Amino acid sequence: MTKKQAVIIGAGPAGLTAAYELLKRTDIHPIVIEQDGEVGGISRTVNFKGNRIDIGGHRFFSRSERVMNWWLNILPLEESASGSFAIHYQNKQKTIIAEESDPTPNSDPNPYPNSNSHSDSTDRVMLVRKRKSRIYFQRKFFDYPVRLNLRTVRNLGLARMVRIGFSYLKSAFLPIRPETNLEEFFINRFGRELYETFFHSYTEKVWGVPCREITAEWGAQRIKGLSIGKALLHTVTKLFRGKGNIAQKGTETSLIEQFLYPRLGPGQMWEAVADKVREMGGEILTGYRASRLLTEGKGIRAVAAVSQLSGVVREIKADYVFSTMPVRDLMRAMEPPVPEPINDVSEGLQYRDFLTVGLLLKNMQVKDKKGGLISDNWIYIQDPGVSLGRIQVFNNWSPFMVRNPEYVWLGLEYFCNEGDALWRMTDDELIRLGREELTKVGMASGDAFVDGVVVRMPKAYPAYFGTYGEFGRIREYLDSFENLFPIGRNGMHRYNNQDHSMLTAMTAVDNIVEGRKDRENIWAVNTEEDYHERTGREG
Repeated sequence: MTKKQAVIIGAGPAGLTAAYELLKRTDIHPIVIEQDGEVGGISRTVNFKGNRIDIGGHRFFSRSERVMNWWLNILPLEESASGSFAIHYQNKQKTIIAEESDPTPNSDPNPYPNSNSHSDSTDRVMLVRKRKSRIYFQRKFFDYPVRLNLRTVRNLGLARMVRIGFSYLKSAFLPIRPETNLEEFFINRFGRELYETFFHSYTEKVWGVPCREITAEWGAQRIKGLSIGKALLHTVTKLFRGKGNIAQKGTETSLIEQFLYPRLGPGQMWEAVADKVREMGGEILTGYRASRLLTEGKGIRAVAAVSQLSGVVREIKADYVFSTMPVRDLMRAMEPPVPEPINDVSEGLQYRDFLTVGLLLKNMQVKDKKGGLISDNWIYIQDPGVSLGRIQVFNNWSPFMVRNPEYVWLGLEYFCNEGDALWRMTDDELIRLGREELTKVGMASGDAFVDGVVVRMPKAYPAYFGTYGEFGRIREYLDSFENLFPIGRNGMHRYNNQDHSMLTAMTAVDNIVEGRKDRENIWAVNTEEDYHERTGREG
């Protein structure tokens, strides 16, 4: 009997997770198609002369115990965290034995045996890192998320704090109903004054449209229950909580204080997973683009992949198809063509693109209290006078991300639309812009510059405007194909984190193993704050 095979479009977190899960839990042979020459997608690590760039920043933290175990099965904890290591979350405690991998819960037999072939590599490990993100506003630092502490009061001034307090009370007692857009979402949770101070400018930089034109669903997915009230509660409870938590599952994601991180950046995780997939017999075709999905009745019978190098087309039989490609591209690749009303919705989907300008500096003008390098992972630039949106300090994600520890290695993040003026700038022009804007906001002087590079990431953010309000029609059409599983961020046109993208892949494989036909549980990932408890599944 011919072995069944799955075609997986994309070798990012969702695609590689699907391939790994299929090999561990089924007899289905996965063939992964990746048009880039490397794996990891937006979670890959870019190496520039030994200095590594994490595109967009990827904290390895999840409320899902299943995902946490999965990561640690691939990359064990660093040697300094050897022995018994306790993590606390969601009123539960789990002990990790650093020398061995933990089994995945709710699985019998265990589909994740300790098969980490990289445990003897000192490079392929997870570090435990402290999280620190701040807002840079009027050349002053504020906690992110905003905390109601003495520093905030001192930096903003008493008059503005009073306005913020009354504005918040107004929103708490007289919230905007119905809540239809992102601006109303922010105002209801923080009050108009705080929204205008800390959220308005940055959010519109990210999306390039007014907040009132973005659906409230984006806030519900990315910020969930965070508010002034929860920020204040977090500040108080922090005083009474013990140290040592690396997976605070009961904590809002934006408030986590420790996270796991691969020694050489997130791409190291997906390079290791790709190695495992190949070792177990899976195929990964890099440099191929999925050009056509050949449909037949209620299924996809084959995927045509064209070599980016030779132009040769390979038609691959598909018993199952997992797609992480942008929905708009997927619909264009369908053959025969999709119905016109569905195509109209698909063509109206919007994306936001992303640039990282890597700058290697001798030093920064802003210092910590001891005169050394600031300890931030991210700095949010709340200044409408510059295009710069956010800065990563790669030294603080992992000290191994920078070749020379005497230098400061920054990632300046810009949000744009593919083809606009910012996107069309040359690399030299963008590096010059980054240097000028760092100087303008008072973070670094121009003569500190050593070297630079630009990384472009199209379709980094599926947008919650355009025809997104009609996306249900696309979902219904995609669900009509019995062997098609849209997964991941772009595959579902949903602003998922890395762990959510992985969970969509895991859930899709669960459905195949269990013979479940509907896709409701896949689409439900990251739509409800209590998703994992509501479904009775730990991720």
